[in-house]
Amino acid sequence: MAPGIKIHYSQTANLKAWDEVLSEGALQFLASLHRTFEPTRQLLLTAREEAQRRFDAGVVLDFHPETAHIRAEPSWQCAPPAPGLEDRRVEITGPTDRKMVINALNSGAKTFMADFEDSNAPTFANMVNGQVNLRDAVRRQIDFEVGGKKYKLVDKPAVLIVRPRGWHLDEPRITVDSAPMSASLFDFGLYFYHNAHELVKRGSGPYFYLPKMEHYLEARLWNDVFNFSQSFIGMPVNTVRATVLIETLPAAFQMEEILFELRNHSSGLNCGRWDYIFSFIKKRRADRTAVLPDRKDVTMTVPFMDAYVGLLIQTCHRRKVAAMGGMSAQIPIKDNAQANEVAMDKVRADKLREVTAGHDGTWIAHPLINIIARQVFDEHMLGPNQYHVLREEVKVAAADLLNSKVPGKITLAGIRENIVCSLAYMSAWIGGNGCIPLNYLMEDAATAEITRVQLWQWVHYGARLDSGQPVTAVFIDKQIDELMPSIKKTAPGVQDMHVKIATEYLKGQIRKSWPSEFLTSDLMPHLAAADGVEKMWLHSVL
Repeated sequence: MAPGIKIHYSQTANLKAWDEVLSEGALQFLASLHRTFEPTRQLLLTAREEAQRRFDAGVVLDFHPETAHIRAEPSWQCAPPAPGLEDRRVEITGPTDRKMVINALNSGAKTFMADFEDSNAPTFANMVNGQVNLRDAVRRQIDFEVGGKKYKLVDKPAVLIVRPRGWHLDEPRITVDSAPMSASLFDFGLYFYHNAHELVKRGSGPYFYLPKMEHYLEARLWNDVFNFSQSFIGMPVNTVRATVLIETLPAAFQMEEILFELRNHSSGLNCGRWDYIFSFIKKRRADRTAVLPDRKDVTMTVPFMDAYVGLLIQTCHRRKVAAMGGMSAQIPIKDNAQANEVAMDKVRADKLREVTAGHDGTWIAHPLINIIARQVFDEHMLGPNQYHVLREEVKVAAADLLNSKVPGKITLAGIRENIVCSLAYMSAWIGGNGCIPLNYLMEDAATAEITRVQLWQWVHYGARLDSGQPVTAVFIDKQIDELMPSIKKTAPGVQDMHVKIATEYLKGQIRKSWPSEFLTSDLMPHLAAADGVEKMWLHSVL
């Protein structure tokens, strides 16, 4: 074991594969990352808290004056597309279990975003086995057979991109010098250490999606991590490529700056639409004018979302990198052809909106959606990208990104749908499952976060339903109690204990002065305790 690093895990593991992934050299690399970058990470997290206090006090979000020269300078551009990232018209996303990895890589999509974040419940087994699976996939050694069915990679699988967890999360199962290390650096570090050279040898490279940043200095930290890591393993500079998800409201005001910080490693920006809506509500928690209607009414065409999309495409193409579209959450409906056609029409319309707006690619959550997305993009995007679509007509002011005038109502059906999504997802997450199909939509942590903060917002500001019924904590409790017995049927595999924890958490959340920053941070101690982590290492309470 590397000096100063300790693994806190009491369960039985696949020792050979785990020992190979958690090798002496890999742990030394993780320790070096922690000791080099943890102080800066903590300063940046403190800066997030300070920024939120300013927003709560009435300071209005705006473009940063100190970086106006970066936005005004027309000459700088980002790195050219790395091998395999020239054409990204359809990207499939999903967690890193072995079957999912093979199916996604075989889906026909151009790339696969292997997710350690929002579609993954971070049990230690999920995190380490995910690293094992990606290592094996890189080396084309991931084939397996179960129940008489063989899972085998095709000759030309999708290009692999990895999403580590966000800067705000700790990895409590690994401590360095008696402190939990960054979950971001744990996920990034293991994948990079074991696979970077092998990926380049095979004609690709270490490619990443970076989530939930709130400031361009957080992008600078990632850039420093890339430079350090490339040097550590003797890799040429600027080999890494990273696409940043613009999924927080503050980041929308800093797109140029984020690209500038990562310009030698950048492969573009992505419209992380669900987390962005969550952040819009959370960051403006003290603003009663920012109360939104039912989740279904907050579409990509409402003013603040339309402004965000236009600015992202314009920014990326000005700097010659990909402007990636967002997720269509619909999944095929196998037992109802008519309902399935309606759902697939929604996918077509969403992808048509994206490609005609100028996006260079889009996200899907199910392999069968690939055909629809590919048809739309193939018809309307004849080249590998649309960098030539400069969207010079787009003029986005701060007020446009903050425009909360969204047509729609708050309804009883909307409240009950939010409760079911919150409870079902959190129950599944506590049980180790990070994405669930719900009403023929694929729900992950981002959509669950929207439902949680919407319920809080409606209670906090005394909203009324379209029927005139006031939305109170007691009223929400009544709906929760009615819906709670059905959650185990809605999310098969969850246990009564998981539903109880989720229910108590949600009832507590709607009563808080401010909603918690992330439900995943709040609930992580349950996963860590199940893995045998002592309470002293946990930053939250059970």
